[in-house]
Amino acid sequence: MEVINALGRRKAAIARVFVSEGSGKITINKRDLSVYFPSPLLQYVVKQPLNKLGVAEKYDIKVNLDGGGFKGQSEALRLAIARALVKINAEDKPALKSEGFMTRDPREVERKKPGQPKARKRFQFSKR
Repeated sequence: MEVINALGRRKAAIARVFVSEGSGKITINKRDLSVYFPSPLLQYVVKQPLNKLGVAEKYDIKVNLDGGGFKGQSEALRLAIARALVKINAEDKPALKSEGFMTRDPREVERKKPGQPKARKRFQFSKR
């Protein structure tokens, strides 16, 4: 099997994954998954699509992660892995879609407006 690549985005994070057959090793920016994401919750989020299909020990995954915070990065990686798994086997798509792993979360940070301290917050109004 050749290397399958896919892209996942969330907030400001971008994950590029390269999936090949192997023993289940996930390498992120040349570091192991447990080193890059020490939190077991974020490791769980990353592995969700693999566990759903029961192929966690079947593929080696190399990842380039860029931008955003750890939460956004983990969810971008989850989307990228799900997309790569669908490229490998298209029949897996309904199972992943029903769990919401195929949906790109479109929510982004709203820009700060001039004359305001934040995007929606206003400076205190003074009548006099």
